[in-house]
Amino acid sequence: MRKIVGWGLLLLVYGFLQAQNVAPVLQATGNQEYCPGSALPIVTSMTITDPDDTVTDAIYIQISQGYVQGQDVLSLTGTHPGIVPSWNSVEGKLTLKNPAGTPVAYTDFIAAIEDVVFTNSAANVSGTRVFSITVGQANYLPSTQHYYQYVPNLGITWSSALTAAGASTYYGLQGYLATILSADEAQLCGEQSAGAGWIGGSDSAQEGLWKWMTGPEAGTVFWDNGPATGFFFWNNGEPNNMGDEDYAHITAPGVGVPGSWNDLSNTGDVSGNYQPKGYIVEYGGMPGDPVLQISTTTSMYVPSISDTTGATVCGSGSALLKAETNDGSIGWFASPTGGVRLGSGPQFTTPVVSATTQFYADPFNGNCPGATRTPVTLTVLQVPQVTVLDPGRSCGDPVQLEASSNVGFIRWYDAPTGGALVGNGPYFMTPALTQTTTYYLEADNDGCISPTRVPVTLPVYQKPVVADDSFTICPGDTLVLDAGVANVSYQWSPTNETTRTINVTEGGVYAVTVTTPQPEGCSAVATFTVTEFVPPVISEVVLDGLTATVVMAQPGDFEYSLDGTTFSDSPILQLPESGLYTAYVREKNQCGNDKKEFVIGMIPPYFTPNGDGRNDYWTIRGGLKYPAFQLSVFDRYGKLMATLSGANRNWDGTYNGRPAPAGDYWFVLKLDPTTADIHGHFSLLR
Repeated sequence: MRKIVGWGLLLLVYGFLQAQNVAPVLQATGNQEYCPGSALPIVTSMTITDPDDTVTDAIYIQISQGYVQGQDVLSLTGTHPGIVPSWNSVEGKLTLKNPAGTPVAYTDFIAAIEDVVFTNSAANVSGTRVFSITVGQANYLPSTQHYYQYVPNLGITWSSALTAAGASTYYGLQGYLATILSADEAQLCGEQSAGAGWIGGSDSAQEGLWKWMTGPEAGTVFWDNGPATGFFFWNNGEPNNMGDEDYAHITAPGVGVPGSWNDLSNTGDVSGNYQPKGYIVEYGGMPGDPVLQISTTTSMYVPSISDTTGATVCGSGSALLKAETNDGSIGWFASPTGGVRLGSGPQFTTPVVSATTQFYADPFNGNCPGATRTPVTLTVLQVPQVTVLDPGRSCGDPVQLEASSNVGFIRWYDAPTGGALVGNGPYFMTPALTQTTTYYLEADNDGCISPTRVPVTLPVYQKPVVADDSFTICPGDTLVLDAGVANVSYQWSPTNETTRTINVTEGGVYAVTVTTPQPEGCSAVATFTVTEFVPPVISEVVLDGLTATVVMAQPGDFEYSLDGTTFSDSPILQLPESGLYTAYVREKNQCGNDKKEFVIGMIPPYFTPNGDGRNDYWTIRGGLKYPAFQLSVFDRYGKLMATLSGANRNWDGTYNGRPAPAGDYWFVLKLDPTTADIHGHFSLLR
């Protein structure tokens, strides 16, 4: 009985192993150039090998990398009975299956796959597309060699999704909530999944420290209150931890950035955009996973010019242009479309051109009519031409030279080749020169230099030699000023005379500009300062005791004397005794003299006619020495109050017998007929 049971058990196990399905092996070839506007099969060959099956339910072909929704399309061409294509533009996936669900032979699927074509509707398509062909519904990503499947489950919690994903298998691969480590994964799980759902990130252990909680990356930090070392794709303003949100979820379509993440609580909302709609299961990379070939990939790329190097020639010429491509064979053309190919390869030597010309690098070498060619410019710079304005001449002073160029920037040198750069721009101020000097100009139009330097010769002539001088003059005299240089022209200022010499009769500053004959025409200026001395005029002699101070009508360079022989610089004269004196003044440069008589100690400054016997009368002292003196007294209005002489020497302070009022009175004294009148004043006090 035991033997029967043992053999039966062995037969059952053998039967189970025999009944177990072996996964098929898919292999495809095709890494092709895609010509914009064309329809190109996604494979060049396709095989499906399965030791225990000849049929399968469906084939799934997805643009797993580089997909551009709204432009990229996969479609089935040819005639394939029993196979109906279904294109999902959101996922970028084409499904091939029998509409009734009946399995289809591998050979028929192979023929259909080889007739699937890729098209793109954009005018300027670029980049690379990777096509994943698989027998399962999960999306295959070649860059990770993992599979991704969106499982719809409205309202499922994150913890329940974690458990459900962990219980899933796919052709023997262990499932887990998706861990997204790259932009490729983010696009496939987010933009190209069938809906929004949970992924395996959480910060439930420590707020703000987001880790992957599942799969091979369990425990890996990707966000630590800000960017960490891992990949992240949070939506704008996320994660925001509103309502204790500790779990990562792919954002619902139409909310922010497509395929990005937000944080939700374990349950999410009960409805709307933040209600969980399902979860993303990832397969691959777990310990013990079998090695599968249930998917295969091909690719298409659009060759493009990644970099170009133009060239520049001066006037005309040929040059070497360069271009680089991500892949493909470069052809060179003279027009953006059509035309005859001028050359091939990354470098192209142009024909000789005399104007700026664009050539075009074609990454398809002219074999794709819809390809975008990249212009590469051969710039032809205009040869600059220098025009020099007449430099004139120099008289030893700095001179501004001027030149112009039809294009470019002017440089000034001191030699026809090499030499020192002395100036830049259209204007150049020379230093002071002592001899005829030549400068040399060239123009630079962005590296295109004028063929030869243009000389500019500046003649240098000597100025006439003149000297400034100073002179003095007395009023009424005539002074001759001489420019001192012969055989030149003269221009005097301020007299405007044009002779070599001029006569001046008064002080001032006189300048003469002397100019040598043409072509020299060099001028020099001599300045003559003429000082006119002031003749002396005595205004008054101020008396104080036996001291007389001579006051002049205006200041000048004067000297003073009492005897007309011995002079000094001081206007203060000391007198030995009272009497009549003469003050003499002369100008030191013999420009005149003056004199004035005065009496000192003879005129009382006041008198008091009050009958007290003291100072009751006013008269001159020492009058006996001058018996012929005449003295007239006037009040302030000029009325004659009294006349004194040798016969009547005193004034008693009355007028017509009545006392004259107190105040100041003036006098005119003539000591004898030969002397001048002496004027003065005194006071009457009461």
